[in-house]
Order: sequence, then C-alpha cells, then structure tokens
Amino acid sequence: MFFIRMMNDMKLRKKMTLTFISVAVLPLLLCGLFLTGRLREIVIKNAFMQASNNVERVRNRTGELIKVPLDISYRLTNDSRMKMVASQKYNSYLEVIQAYRGYTDIRDYLQLYKEISGIRVYVANPGALNNWEFIQPDDTITTADWYKEAIDQKGLAGWDLIKDERDGSDYLSLIRSFSVDSLERKGVLVMNVNKRQLNSILEQESFPTLIVDNRNQIVASNEVKLFGKNLSEIHADENILFNQEGSYNTFINGKASKVVIANLIPQNSWNGLRVISIFSVSEITRDANQVIWLGGIVITASLMFAVLLIYASASLLSRRLLRLSKHMTKVGAGSWETFLHIDGKDEVGILSRQFNALVSSVNNLVQEVQETNRQKNLVEQRQNEIKFKMLASQINPHFLFNSLESIRMEAHIRKQDDIAEAVWQLSTLLRSSLEAGNDKIPLRKELERVSCYLDLQKFRYEDRLNYRLTVDPNLEEMLVPPLIIQPLVENSIVHGLDNRAEGAVIEVKVKEILEGVRVMVRDNGAGFTADRLALVREELAASLHEQEVQRIGLRNVNDRLVLLYGASSALKIESEPGKGTCIQFFIPGGNPND
Repeated sequence: MFFIRMMNDMKLRKKMTLTFISVAVLPLLLCGLFLTGRLREIVIKNAFMQASNNVERVRNRTGELIKVPLDISYRLTNDSRMKMVASQKYNSYLEVIQAYRGYTDIRDYLQLYKEISGIRVYVANPGALNNWEFIQPDDTITTADWYKEAIDQKGLAGWDLIKDERDGSDYLSLIRSFSVDSLERKGVLVMNVNKRQLNSILEQESFPTLIVDNRNQIVASNEVKLFGKNLSEIHADENILFNQEGSYNTFINGKASKVVIANLIPQNSWNGLRVISIFSVSEITRDANQVIWLGGIVITASLMFAVLLIYASASLLSRRLLRLSKHMTKVGAGSWETFLHIDGKDEVGILSRQFNALVSSVNNLVQEVQETNRQKNLVEQRQNEIKFKMLASQINPHFLFNSLESIRMEAHIRKQDDIAEAVWQLSTLLRSSLEAGNDKIPLRKELERVSCYLDLQKFRYEDRLNYRLTVDPNLEEMLVPPLIIQPLVENSIVHGLDNRAEGAVIEVKVKEILEGVRVMVRDNGAGFTADRLALVREELAASLHEQEVQRIGLRNVNDRLVLLYGASSALKIESEPGKGTCIQFFIPGGNPND
C-alpha cells in the first residue's frame, strides 16, 4: 500500500522515468551481468578444453617421438657385436681404430632416424679410445646421478636432461644400462632425442607448454628461454611442481591461471615426463572483456538517450494534462461555455475532444432537464394510463380459462369424456404457456407440458400419432429454460405428421452424457428434402435480424440455447425424405441442477 500511495503521489515525469529504469534498465543490467558471467565461463571452458586437447596431442606426439630411441636402445643393448667392440681387450690403438671403423650400426641409426641426434656408449675399457661413440667414463661421469640411476635400474630405460660432452649442449636423453660380458661388467647407453623434432611439437601450441623430467628440469618448451631451467625457478606453485596428471587453479605472477598436466611414462622406463600447459584467465578473457566493455558503453549510451527521451515525452504529456485539469476546474465552477483545444491524435488529444463533447452534452442536458420538468405531469398521466391498460389486459386470460372450464364441465355432463379431457389438456397447456417467464423450470415440468401437448394432438390424430418419453430419473429436477422442448415436438408434428397419411412415432429422449445432457426429439415422419434442410440450417445460423418468420419456433429455441450455453448447444438437425427428422441439442455442465 505504501508503494502504491508513493507512486500515485509522484509526478508523471518522475514516475515514467522510474518505471523505465525499473522495467528496462534493471532487467537489462541483470541480463548483462548474467550473460557476461556466462560468456566468461564459456571462454574459460573452451580454453580449458583446448589446453587439455593440446596437452593430450603433445603427449601422444612426444610418445611417438621417444618410442624410436626406445626401440633402438633395446636393439643396441642386445647387440653382441656392440658389446664386443666396447669391452674386448685391444693390444694396440690400430686394433681399436679398426674395430670402431668396422662397427657402423650407431652411425647408421643416426642417419636413418631423425628422432635421435646422438648415441654414446659408456664402457670402462683401459685399452680402448674415445671416439664420441664409445667413451671411457671418468669420475665426473660415474658419479653423476643419471649414471648411477641407470646402473641401479638394471636395464630399464630412464629419461633425463644430460649435457653432451661433444658439443656442451643439454639434451633430453634416454639412459639405459646393459651387461657388457659374462663378468657382469656394466655399461651405459645414452641416446639424445632430437631437440629440433621435440621443439617442433610444441611450436604449434597457443598456450605456454612445457615438457619436464622427474627432476622438474624443462627438457622442451615453446618458449625457448625456458629450456634447461628448473621448473622451481619459474613457478613455485606446488600444484605445478609436484602434482601429477590433472587440472589445477593457481596464481602465476599475481594472475589467476589454469594448469593442465599429463603424464608420459614410456614403456619399460623407471621414470617419465610431464606435459604442462598453462594459460592465464585474464589473457583468455581479454577479447571477451573488450566486447563486453564495448557492449556496455553502447547500452549505457542507448539507455541515457532513452531516459532523456522518456523525460521529454513525460514533460510534454504532463503539460497537456495540466491544461486539461485547469479546464475541468472551470467546468466544476459552473462555466459551461469553456472550450479546450489540444493538438494531437493521441489519447490526450482524444480525451480533450471527448471532454469538449461531454461539456456540450452536459450543457444540452441541463437545458433538457428544464423541458423534462415541464412534461413531468404529462408523463405521469401516461404511465397511469398504461397501468390501467395492463390491469385490463389481465381480464382476458381469466375469461378464456373460465370459458374453457365451462365447456369442459358441459362435455363431462354430457358424458363426452374425451372432449372434456381434450379441453382440460388445452386449458393446462395454455395456462402453463402464459405463466412461463424467464426463470428456469425443472425438466419434469417441461416434460409434463410436452406430454400434455402430445395427448392433445393425439386426440386430433388418434392412432396416427404415437409417442415415447424417455428420461434418466436423476435428470427430472434439472433446471432448463421453459418451452425449450415443446416447440421441437410441435415442429415434428407439423412437418412430419401432416404430410404423412400413415401417421408417425415421436420420441423424446433426455440422456446424461460425460460432458452434460443430450436432448433428442426424433420422428419417423415425412422428413425434409436436402434443399429444405439446407435452408432451415441456414436460417438457424443467420443473425437475429435475418431470421425467417416461418421458423420462429425453431429459431427461438436455437437463439435461447446459444445465448444461455454457447454455440456448442445450438440445434443440430438431421433429416431424410421419408425417413423422418432428428433434432438434438446439448446442455453442458456436470451438475444437472445448475
């Protein structure tokens, strides 16, 4: 109530502006916030799916790449010729050179497979030489973690970032120990993965993507400056340093970011690699934010323009309404000669013209009241005359009923009981017809009237007329309009029996159905021809002023049914020449007494 009173007390300009803000601005703002949030979610979700797909692709391609050195290492560590070259005792350097020159498998592998860029075999053999394929390990090599791990793992492959002594560069390398001879002496095979091939896998990725070993050393990256660094030097987040496969939320350089990690554990390896993809939420949503800001600016400008337009329109409307209010005040003071002129064809303009017409009409009515007062006595005199005529008209029905009763008594005295019965039925029928008003009556009374009418007609037609009345017992007290069935029965006799020498049977049936009550009047009389039936249906469907006088009974029943119950209750007529006529109508409703 307080809100309604406050709105009613508010000026029109403020009210329209507030209404516009409430109806347009606030929903638009809420929708904008919701859609903005949804857009950010969709962008982040798509970026996450892209990063996951990228990581999976990098893992698969990297797995295919390192599968080659795995296969070659298996072949080399089981190659007896290689073991013999690396471990046999040489008497001179010439024998060493000849042995190295005769074993070309390592060089052949390097030429055939681009996935590897170097192969080194570390075997302790005092009589051998270093030729960058077969290398005598010194203390620096034998004390290195990767060397000791390879020896400890007894033939399993390992992956580590190892510096190649030949060029001083770091490579992702496969390391694997093998038995040199029956004395269980050990050697270590080191195979460099082609750095260019590995980096080409990552160059296609749109997000920063890394491949790190189990020591968190970056063995490959699509950002060249990160290669060879330890992951802890760049990202200290534990989710990145220690977590295995999965996705994580983190903060990098103060920015909310997402990390996707996938494990790559090659076959027969004691350790593996991790593929890590990182993207910043702010960078992913930057383009979306620009679109949102641009949309916000456009919407804000549009709303400001709309508010100004609403305010201007409300000001113009309020000024015109104030002029109308001033003229209404003049009229209230008794100035009937006032005239209001407001331009426009809108509601205010129409209201002003209606106001002028109203003032003119009231002025004319004031003048007519004076003339009406002068004629008041004459009108009262005429009303008294009408009342007298109405009282006089009531004598005629009484005279008619008294006369019919006298005739019935005379027939009864003369032992003409059939004539007396017919006169009594006629008197009853006329009395019920004259007493019929607009109120509904029980179906029982309407059927009594129908029965009386049929008995009267049977007196005329004798055996040529037979009838049956069938009604569900629970429908006898149902309220129906008066004279709603009798005209249909009369129509059956007039149009069915008069033109049929052998007589007819008339059946009246009232039955309760699911949707309401169905009333049917059927005869086996002469029936209608197709043209005549079409004419009758057309007359019933016509508007009231188009009705034919010849069908006044049917038309009256049809119109009352349609007005009371709707078009679904209109009369439905079916007829064929020589087979009779069936007229039905429907009274809707579940309660028969409604």
